[in-house]
Amino acid sequence: MANFRTGRVAQEIQKEVNDILIKRVRDPRVADVTITEVKVTGDLQQATIYYSILSEKEKDLENVQMGLEKATGLIRRELGQRLTLYKTPELKFERDESVLYGSRIDELLRDLNKE
Repeated sequence: MANFRTGRVAQEIQKEVNDILIKRVRDPRVADVTITEVKVTGDLQQATIYYSILSEKEKDLENVQMGLEKATGLIRRELGQRLTLYKTPELKFERDESVLYGSRIDELLRDLNKE
C-alpha cells in the first residue's frame, strides 16, 4: 500500500513542480527545465526531483542548479498549498543523467549506422 502512495505522491509532485516552474517561478535560469522524475522516500519526508535541460554547457547547468536551489522555498510553499499532505517533503533537485545517457547512445547508434 505504501509503495502505491509514494508513487502517487511522486507523480503529483512532478506534475505540480512542472506547473509551478512554468507559472510561478520568474527566474529565467529555470525557464527551460523539465522535471523528468521524482523519487519520494517511504515516509514522504524527502523528494528528489530529477530535471533535464537541453544545454550541456557546464555554465548553463550551474545556473539552472542555482536557480532551482534559489526557488526551492517558493516551490515547496506552493506544493504545500496544492498537495493534501500532512507535511510537505524536503526538496532536492538533481540533474537527470539518464537523459544525457540516452542522447549519447542515440549519437553512438547514428555513428554506427554511418559506417
